[in-house]
Amino acid sequence: MEFFRIRRDIPFMRHALVFNLISALTFVAAVFFLVTRGLHLSIEFTGGTVLEVAYQQAADLGKVRQVVDTLKLGDVQVQNFGTSRDVMIRLPVRQGVKQSELSAQVFGALCAAEQGQVATRQYTTPQGEQVSRPACTTAAGEPLTLSRTEFVGPSVGDELAEDGAKALLFVVAGIMIYLAIRFEWKFAVAAIVANLHDVIIILGFFAFFQWEFSLSVLAAVLAVLGYSVNESVVIFDRIREAFRKYRKMTTAEVINHAITSTMSRTVITHGSTQMMVLSMLLFGGPTLHYFAVALTIGILFGIYSSVFVAAAIAMWLGVKREDLIKGGPSKASDPDDPNAGAVV
Repeated sequence: MEFFRIRRDIPFMRHALVFNLISALTFVAAVFFLVTRGLHLSIEFTGGTVLEVAYQQAADLGKVRQVVDTLKLGDVQVQNFGTSRDVMIRLPVRQGVKQSELSAQVFGALCAAEQGQVATRQYTTPQGEQVSRPACTTAAGEPLTLSRTEFVGPSVGDELAEDGAKALLFVVAGIMIYLAIRFEWKFAVAAIVANLHDVIIILGFFAFFQWEFSLSVLAAVLAVLGYSVNESVVIFDRIREAFRKYRKMTTAEVINHAITSTMSRTVITHGSTQMMVLSMLLFGGPTLHYFAVALTIGILFGIYSSVFVAAAIAMWLGVKREDLIKGGPSKASDPDDPNAGAVV
């Protein structure tokens, strides 16, 4: 399926040096902001208190956030989990404040917003255990109860950060091995440089604007790695096909032809994906906001890096026809045939 077909190859590699200089400056700026400003890590990495509150009716998250914000506790996360009646509230660590007092303060504010008073109720768990939990009582009943309170220590956050870094390294190593086996080591190096370029730039944006870096954003970064390498693999496949088909073309001309021939596919694929991500960004609410932001940045820079970074680096590393086609040219080739020597 094609939306359009470009008849003449676009000379992308003619401007590869200029675009890669721009890319290098962007990369250096991202590294600078990462070093000087650092990432604004979420509670999953820094530790904090998690409250789970159960409402009788569907919870108004906007109202819950407004109530919690009046307490000025810092960066607080409010989101649904399970059902629309269950709300999870994540509070950052507060020096000099006991976590039990902090959770009681938040639950008391939420109860006051419902025109109720906090009281202790005895409950029986499904296992038959008797437990006491705070509940908000009004004349009409109990509009909300505190289901669970949990403290996430900094050591747990450090473990999550370490596991996230390991996941990133394993993904990078797997991509390099895959590309080295499927194509050639020069393509593997080019793709990894391009993909790490995308990751560092995403992190640079989050460091510059001090957006919250959470586990969902880390998942988006890993998704961008796979998404970018898919685009690179498509282009590398076309380069290999063009080397087989057009024996009179130079390496730069082969790369230009491969990229030009994938333009329609790139527009369809990335356009469709970006529409889905934009819908999450616009309508997904605070829970999906930064996840969608990271994906948006990654998709846009993924297209750029696959064309101007990965392909250009492969060309500068000296990739040639013999690297991808084993056995050499056909002896019975017509020198006037533009497709002479094509492997069938």
